[in-house]
Amino acid sequence: MDSDQAQIIALASLNWLIANDDLRGIFLGSSGLSPEDLMARAAEPELLGSVLDFILMDDSWVVSFCDSLGYPYENLQRARMALPGGQQVHWT
Repeated sequence: MDSDQAQIIALASLNWLIANDDLRGIFLGSSGLSPEDLMARAAEPELLGSVLDFILMDDSWVVSFCDSLGYPYENLQRARMALPGGQQVHWT
């Protein structure tokens, strides 16, 4: 997946997150962002990566997001890997 495709998926995930009243509040609280900060920084790849990191914390969130847009479940992780900070760390 290239970075353009990853950003499209990440922006869709941000829209999904903003529309989810419960998760939006949790994300804002855990990130320390205000709603205004979130909207102002929405196009930043690092912020989009943090949105994907957040959704990837819970399988039910991944399933809900992917099912709502018809994405294969693995696309969320692939998108995260294509954005800054998403490279896999190999400890061996």
